[in-house]
Amino acid sequence: MSKTLIRGAKVLGGAPQDVLIDGETIMHVGTGLPDADTEGAEIVEAEGKVLLPGLVDLHTHLREPGREDSETVLTGTRAAASGGYTAVFAMANTFPVADTAGVVEQVYRLGREHGYCDVQPIGAVTVGLEGKKLAELGAMHDSAAGVTVFSDDGKCVHDAVIMRRALEYVKAFGGVVAQHAQEPRLTDGAQMNEGVVSAELGLGGWPAVAEESIIARDVLLADHVGSRVHICHLSTAGSVEIVRWAKARGIRVTAEVTPHHLLLTDELVRTYNPVYKVNPPLRTEADVHALREALADGTIDIVATDHAPHPHEDKDCEWAAAAMGMVGLETALSVVQETMVETGLLDWAGVAARMSATPAEIGRAHGHGRPVSAGEPANLTLVDTAYRGQVDPAGFASRSRNTPYEGRALPGRVTHTWLRGRATLVDGKLT
Repeated sequence: MSKTLIRGAKVLGGAPQDVLIDGETIMHVGTGLPDADTEGAEIVEAEGKVLLPGLVDLHTHLREPGREDSETVLTGTRAAASGGYTAVFAMANTFPVADTAGVVEQVYRLGREHGYCDVQPIGAVTVGLEGKKLAELGAMHDSAAGVTVFSDDGKCVHDAVIMRRALEYVKAFGGVVAQHAQEPRLTDGAQMNEGVVSAELGLGGWPAVAEESIIARDVLLADHVGSRVHICHLSTAGSVEIVRWAKARGIRVTAEVTPHHLLLTDELVRTYNPVYKVNPPLRTEADVHALREALADGTIDIVATDHAPHPHEDKDCEWAAAAMGMVGLETALSVVQETMVETGLLDWAGVAARMSATPAEIGRAHGHGRPVSAGEPANLTLVDTAYRGQVDPAGFASRSRNTPYEGRALPGRVTHTWLRGRATLVDGKLT
């Protein structure tokens, strides 16, 4: 079995320690290891760098099957490893939709074959994402993929009866419904956040209440049923207050925020650059600050990328015709460092909780999000937090380049990623 000695790393940002990996397992964390234990080990000099548990993304679009021009399981998981992720949850809006055991098993097998990170498929809530009939939730859970998270992301489960039935169904096996909170009748023709900027630009507005009304309904349904609901890409200050109220009542709700909603605002839409077109839309500066505070105080549980790759032609066009979405796997940790760590809102232990341990717990990603301690699986990420450089999408592992950060200086760089002790990224290069 191969050994790796990570020497002098700041585990979760703390004091420097040595971490010995033997095979798939962390064997030692501390100092003063006997030479006999480290004999033959590959040495990784990590002085000044921060060691975290491998990141877990609860919201990734890998596009395969059906839109391999945007992304594949292979390219998406390579992007994930480049960003420090050891597990991702793949959304169901593929072609065909992942609404049967057969499709989720295909995605699961592809992840296992490529081996850059673990891929856990998310099953659709409704057949074809049409919101009319429940998909094969039980069959997907009982499949080899063992699906526990279900979502029609990209579309809202807007029918309250269907949403109630889904919550009741997944309760039987401890699953969770992840809701894309968007009341479709309030966002018909919407192009950006409804507010001052949309009024000045003459673009159709996407009101905050379209998100907030669905969240309010769904936390009440979850309370009524006694089931778990997860709110995808929460984006408004009002949504934060609803989730905070629900948690205070003991309702089983969790919520995520994307890196781009922690940093970017609707003022960027003034450029008419479609790279800033996303669902939900970029909101106001006040919303950004509310989201940061909510992530810091635990109202928002996790950071999820909503990595949404698109081919060049779907973004390099006029605003109204452009697809919604941004890639995010390879820049997420840097954005969180800038918005949360460098502002003093979170320390690195807090980042580990929100980008590894808690998403793993919500999605039941076994072996991931575990402490960096002896006896645990060696799923790890090493970060050069002192690094600062401009984002160059030409170097992305993702098949798509639709990043809103091109040319922007961001802090931090993942140098190494280990999946069960195997290095998938070494000195910033995929293996």
